[in-house]
Amino acid sequence: MLTISAQTKLDKVVARLNKKSIPYIYSNAILKTDDWLFLDARKKEEYTTSHLKNAIWVGYKNFDVATVLNAIRDKKKPIVVYCSIGIRSENIGEKLAAMGFINVKNLYGGIFEWKNNGKPVYNNKEKETDSVHTFNKYWGRLLHSGIKVNN
Repeated sequence: MLTISAQTKLDKVVARLNKKSIPYIYSNAILKTDDWLFLDARKKEEYTTSHLKNAIWVGYKNFDVATVLNAIRDKKKPIVVYCSIGIRSENIGEKLAAMGFINVKNLYGGIFEWKNNGKPVYNNKEKETDSVHTFNKYWGRLLHSGIKVNN
């Protein structure tokens, strides 16, 4: 029997752009979101459109070390950082590791892969939504589930 393994477009982009400096965690490995602290490393408008349940917005360009240190006192807390596909979140994960956080994971494929795998996302009123901000049309081609939003 011949087995064919197809690498998705998302897999190819992540492989090309990530350094794997922060260990990945895959959406199917997260069975209970309460076990993790989720940090969203996207623009505020992306986060407002949809985010993972109870995620804390930390941003990317405006990431503030002091804000994070004040919000997260326990440096052993299991943290998952995510963005659209896992590029910005890897950079924020590196900053967290440099700050002394010891259990930081990068969500493989970001919120796109999360939604592509049928997992729920929430809007700014903490209500489940099908909308996902795609950052731009180029990155949006990697989202295959939900409603693409790009404003």
